[in-house]
Amino acid sequence: MTDASGTSTLTPKPTQAVERAPEGALSPAVVWQMVRKYWSTALGAALVVSLAATFNTLGQVKIYQAQSTILFDPNPPRPLGQKVENIVDLGSGSFWDNREYYETQYKIIQSMKVATAVVSELGLQHDGGFLGNLPPGTPSPDASVPEEIAAEVLRGRIKVDPVKESRLAVIKLEDADPQRAQRILNVLVDTYVQQNLDDAVTSTATAADWLRSQLDKLKVDLESSEMALHDYKETKNILSVAIDDQSNMLREEMKQLNDTLTTVRTRKEEFQARRDELAKVKGENPTDLPASELLESHVLMGLRTSYEEAIRTRDGLLGEGKGRNYPDVKEADARADAAKKALLAEVKNIQRALDKDLAVLKRQEAGLSGLFERSKKQALDLNLLEIEYNRLRRSKENNEKLYSLVLERTKESDLARVLRVNNIRVLDRPLVPRAPVRPQVTRSIAIGVFLGVLLGIATALARGLLDRSLKTPDEVEKDLGLPFLGLLPEIDEGGKPGAHSPRRQRGKPVRVMNSELIVHEQPTSGIAEAARTIRTNLLFMAPDKPYRTLLITSAGPSEGKTTVATCIAIVMAQAGQKVALIDCDLRRPRVHRVFRKTSEVGVTTAMLEDSLDEAVLETDVPNLSVIPAGPIPPNPAELLHSEKFKKFLDDVKKRFDRVIIDSPPIVPVTDAAVLSTLVDGTVLVVRAFKTTKDLARHAVRALQDISATKAGAVLNAVNFNRDEYKYRYYYYRREGYYEGEDAAAARPARKAARAKAAAEDEQGAGSAPPA
Repeated sequence: MTDASGTSTLTPKPTQAVERAPEGALSPAVVWQMVRKYWSTALGAALVVSLAATFNTLGQVKIYQAQSTILFDPNPPRPLGQKVENIVDLGSGSFWDNREYYETQYKIIQSMKVATAVVSELGLQHDGGFLGNLPPGTPSPDASVPEEIAAEVLRGRIKVDPVKESRLAVIKLEDADPQRAQRILNVLVDTYVQQNLDDAVTSTATAADWLRSQLDKLKVDLESSEMALHDYKETKNILSVAIDDQSNMLREEMKQLNDTLTTVRTRKEEFQARRDELAKVKGENPTDLPASELLESHVLMGLRTSYEEAIRTRDGLLGEGKGRNYPDVKEADARADAAKKALLAEVKNIQRALDKDLAVLKRQEAGLSGLFERSKKQALDLNLLEIEYNRLRRSKENNEKLYSLVLERTKESDLARVLRVNNIRVLDRPLVPRAPVRPQVTRSIAIGVFLGVLLGIATALARGLLDRSLKTPDEVEKDLGLPFLGLLPEIDEGGKPGAHSPRRQRGKPVRVMNSELIVHEQPTSGIAEAARTIRTNLLFMAPDKPYRTLLITSAGPSEGKTTVATCIAIVMAQAGQKVALIDCDLRRPRVHRVFRKTSEVGVTTAMLEDSLDEAVLETDVPNLSVIPAGPIPPNPAELLHSEKFKKFLDDVKKRFDRVIIDSPPIVPVTDAAVLSTLVDGTVLVVRAFKTTKDLARHAVRALQDISATKAGAVLNAVNFNRDEYKYRYYYYRREGYYEGEDAAAARPARKAARAKAAAEDEQGAGSAPPA
């Protein structure tokens, strides 16, 4: 809404339940609002940082960087061929593949040894321009420092960057003089390459000298081992034939003896078996002979046949019935006996022959066993000789190999020392740098401006976050959790609502009018419209059970409780309702001053004298009566908590439609807390840009602790020219809607006066506006 002079007001929507936003929540809109509000602070910080970065960048000494590329070659030149290896590892083995080798070389380039050699060769310890890193053309002061200090200065300017996925490394040296940077880097890379070669040659020479000293010792050891082997062969009567050959001969001999002995034992067992079978032949049945014997002996077979024929002849005669004494029978018996005797005699002869063969075989077995044991003993003795012989032979062979190897290595090391092979070489020589690497003016200034903008935004945010006061309706709802009833603009000089307080005018006498009655005196003004908005919201907060008694309080003093209470009472009276405004601030009453009434009668006198008629005073506002506080009592809280006050309040409610109570602040004293339990609703007044969030929350908690009915909150003394209202809230400009012709004619003059006041306000320092 707008008043007759064009002042803008807000028409908030009544809210029954509001949830509090999380503390410290920052949205982009809030950040933008803070930056827009404190733009001068942000701009100042950004300018300071940007200018500081610019001056610092322009004031820095220009630094030039010379570069040189070196190559680590894993395959250095080999004039003697691949078979001749270097004594010192130059990077051709597994050690080369190890990253530690490269890292070691990078550290050597930046080592104190190399730096000291460069300083000594160029005399940098006496170069004041180098020590002070002075640009060309600057007079060089006389200076002389130890070589170690100059070397440390040089090391601080050297940087080694390996080239990725290669065996290259870039050595960089920074200096304020490009010619000096090139000269120093040239000497540096030459010194490093030469030292690497010298280290390799020195190591090779040292190794060669050591090998030469070992060569004489190995020669003596070789000759000694050869003589020891010869003496052993001579002592043990070992021929030049190899031990393995002699061992093979004995092994063959033992094999033959073993085979022969086995054959003899086999025959002996065979003869023994035949003899045993022949021993089984009995005289009663001489024909029971082994088949093998019959097959081998024709005589035995003939005798057996003769015996069997004689037996058959006798048996045939007996079968014919001839007796034993028959001549033919006797002759047959005689031939049978003779054949039997001859057969048994032949068996005995064969047995005796077998016994003789067995005796021969036994003697052969014993002889062969003796020969086998002797061969076996010789083989065991040969094994013992072979162990010692092999030990002496291995010692001689090892000494011979070592001698040959050391002799070969000695010759190779002598050749390598003469050849002076190096695996590190300079690929690119340093050139004179043309452009400085530091400072990068454009980049540094851009970074400075960027950091300045960030710091400016951070400073603006810090100022916004440090401001803990409540400013907007959104903050009232979110931080306090109370329904927002409306706002009242701050009132400028002459009692008109606007953005400027009388105290903000400089160099002019201040004329303070009765601003609390502006709703009555200027019913078409913006503040009157704002008051009517609060009235409407209060009516719609509880349409079924409207608030008949309202308590107006605040968290702290000087937040406009009396002004808000007066405005609400006036607009309710203008609506045709009988309204009573009671001043229950029994500590610092102000209602009687607003309406220019006496303070001799009021709440305290009505309670004590039990007479309400004298305490109710009529005002110039139709339908509005006021009840001043009366004489200030010594115990206000106890008085408000008494039964007399309750009876007094009931009497007032019977006589009026609406009762508005002005009370002390709720945080410092308990008067408002006591009164909030006796009314239908409590309105909390918050002064914009003054009431802090913590204090207001304390007041809300105090009301919650006693279960008081909270009607809502009113934002007082709102300045619409503030950034919080310029960019976040939209309001109507209905300029001249309620004006008459005279007021419309005076409008340009009022606009000019407001513009002049605004200009004067920007020149002077601001202060907190009054209620």
